Amino acid sequence: MESNLDFEVLKEKDTWNAFVIAIALFCIIGYSSLTLFDFSTSIYGVTDEINETPDFIAPTLNRTGIDDVVDFDDSGTVKLSHLRGNTVVLDFMAIDCSNCHLVQKHIEQNLDNWQNLEGDYPVIVVSIASWYDLESFESINSTFGNNDSDKYMRWIVANGGTDIILTDEGGGDLLEYYNVINIPHVLVIDHEGYAVAKENTGFPLDKWESFDSAIEKANRGEANDLRFGISKTDDSTLGVLIIGVIIGILVYFSPCAFPILPSYITYYLSLGMREDELREAGKIKGKIPNSFEVGFFAALGQLTFFTVIGILLFGLSEIFNFSEILSEISVIISIILILFGVLMLLGWTSHILLGIQNKIGKYQNTEEDEKFTPRRNMYIWGIGYSAASVDCTAAAVFPFMAWLITISDRAVFSGMLGLVLSVTSLMIIVTVLVGSGRQAIIKVLRKYTRIVKATGSWMMIFAGLGLLIYLTQPDIIASAIN
Repeated sequence: MESNLDFEVLKEKDTWNAFVIAIALFCIIGYSSLTLFDFSTSIYGVTDEINETPDFIAPTLNRTGIDDVVDFDDSGTVKLSHLRGNTVVLDFMAIDCSNCHLVQKHIEQNLDNWQNLEGDYPVIVVSIASWYDLESFESINSTFGNNDSDKYMRWIVANGGTDIILTDEGGGDLLEYYNVINIPHVLVIDHEGYAVAKENTGFPLDKWESFDSAIEKANRGEANDLRFGISKTDDSTLGVLIIGVIIGILVYFSPCAFPILPSYITYYLSLGMREDELREAGKIKGKIPNSFEVGFFAALGQLTFFTVIGILLFGLSEIFNFSEILSEISVIISIILILFGVLMLLGWTSHILLGIQNKIGKYQNTEEDEKFTPRRNMYIWGIGYSAASVDCTAAAVFPFMAWLITISDRAVFSGMLGLVLSVTSLMIIVTVLVGSGRQAIIKVLRKYTRIVKATGSWMMIFAGLGLLIYLTQPDIIASAIN
């Protein structure tokens, strides 16, 4: 293995120049994608037609001194309208939603301060389990109601459901009436039952400033100017299609996926820069694919991944609970990215791990092969991009798919079509936009091929590290962004 690795590269100035460039690119592209995610979630499901938040009756953990203080009918339930006169923080969460636990930590850190506010409308926090089709109430109880659990919640915890919303026609689905397509999803509801703040991430770019400010204003009864309406999810064919499109946007720019986006862009740019080199070596024939083709094949890889996940989720859901292993899958992907990035930086060739590489070689080639097929490689990139984002993807896609199944087969087709169209279009658009200025960039950077190669390697390492830290130490990511 050592004969195939060039450790001398670590002594070269270009390697560390590339390190600095990669940091800058990673931060710029990553922060931009998070900004788009923050903006898209803030406007979805909100309407100017101000109305009271939908009322519901939900079962709680019924713990003495915690849940029972809001018991509505002596059966261990909480009724939202029964909390009028209080400022309610309503937290939609799940056990296997990693980003939700950042919201939980923010609540934990601020709960005492909120409860000590001296306004007329005391603050009450209600966390409500929102993956009720995937996670049992028993697992909710053992996770959030157990004092020995590291996810213990010392405030009210309830379980959502498909029939807990109070309507004239009977029970309604919680997520549908609150238009929750992605968790975490946390609301501030004032003393008269109107929503005054909404957040959809565990590390908002304003450091929770607007959210916490809304709580303080609601506590004093001064949040009337912040009120907004919540629109019920549209379950018509067109409405479901639009929701699918919006979920696709959230998936593409999700916090789990944004570390991969910079390395994808860098890899694509390097294709054009090295066209002459690859052609002279006889490893590529014909034209390098244009940006539309590259984006299409990457999007096709994403479609493949979502299709497989859908089959696994609903075809084998009775045998395995895949929601419990999504984080583990993402961690494995992040480690692979780090490993391959390091090996690329050190000049790794396909002689290492030959048995594994022979298997992979059936689907994706390397520069050591006789032919270099960028279309196939970008297809693999698309699969990797989606796989890396699986933990955040689950928070939006799985409840969405479960909801579609309860409506009709037509809704399933329409919703998934919208999601696929959205993700595919975004992958193509981003690639085309980068490609539109690619030649100008290539002319400037062609002189610095060694730096570009090293930058691509560093970006892959950063992608893996960023994803690994986000999944295992999310507080570090939150602190860095804040």
